[in-house]
Amino acid sequence: MQAQDVLFSQNFLVPETINTSFTGAIRAAKIGSIHRSQWRNAAFKTNSSFVYFDTWFEGFKTGLGVSFLNQTETASTYTFNQININYSMAFQLSDTWFFRPSISAGFGMKNYGFQNILLEDQINLNNSIINTSSLDPLLLSTQRNFFDFSSSILFNNDDSWIGLTIKHLNKPNISLTENGNIPLDIFWSVHTKYYLPFLEGTRTWFASKSKFYVLGNFMMQGNVNRFDVGFQYIFEDQFSLGITAATSPIKTDVNSPLVNSVSTFAGIRWQGFRFGYSYDFNTTELINTGGIHEFSVAYDFSLNIRALNRYKCVSYF
Repeated sequence: MQAQDVLFSQNFLVPETINTSFTGAIRAAKIGSIHRSQWRNAAFKTNSSFVYFDTWFEGFKTGLGVSFLNQTETASTYTFNQININYSMAFQLSDTWFFRPSISAGFGMKNYGFQNILLEDQINLNNSIINTSSLDPLLLSTQRNFFDFSSSILFNNDDSWIGLTIKHLNKPNISLTENGNIPLDIFWSVHTKYYLPFLEGTRTWFASKSKFYVLGNFMMQGNVNRFDVGFQYIFEDQFSLGITAATSPIKTDVNSPLVNSVSTFAGIRWQGFRFGYSYDFNTTELINTGGIHEFSVAYDFSLNIRALNRYKCVSYF
């Protein structure tokens, strides 16, 4: 009932994880993946992986792609898998700004690992044995399958973008029981990466090769909210450094902290490859969790994509 979507700290480096309007955004084929290892030293270690591929059809001015999401939790062996088909279009609004709407349709599978739960009627005290069967109806339905629909929009120029994503428009049923009906809450996200031009008036070698961005991503799902805010520095369109803070601006608990974690990330682009790494520092009372590591890699199949007249989005790192 309190289920939330998988969130990646590198959503500014791998924007396909948060907005499907980036499908075909460079008018060339691209492929990539990101892996998130969360709380490695804790009992509830969670791993999440996202893989995508998309391309652009110039004759139709549309992008088409596919993405796959996997999440596993070690203690309960809970697993979640979802595959999505993503479709986007691009419209030129002015000399510099573009509008990109998209839709996404997916099929999800949740396995709750009920085979690892020991229920009362499985315990036989008289014979000191554990029965393998139970009358509990939860054991009869270990997997929930559902269809899922989402939509996104994106406004961008060569340097900045702002987008809106709405996931789970059909509120799929994720109930644990066969006849139950618990709709998955709609996920909202408003996100931006805005170029700060304060170095443009400085005529130095460093300023000519440097760019600074302000980052923002407000997310809400049910009664849970989060606002990631930070900055990113890019040197010579090849190296990237950034930092964001995960905050809870709308408090549901008076004792909850304002800042939950701080994420630092770095990226590098080499020819058609893009690599990224991030680490999240926990700032709450949770201790000895091992932090959160993320690794990403992507490849653009057209190496001269920046030299062509494209429906551009900002640099992908």
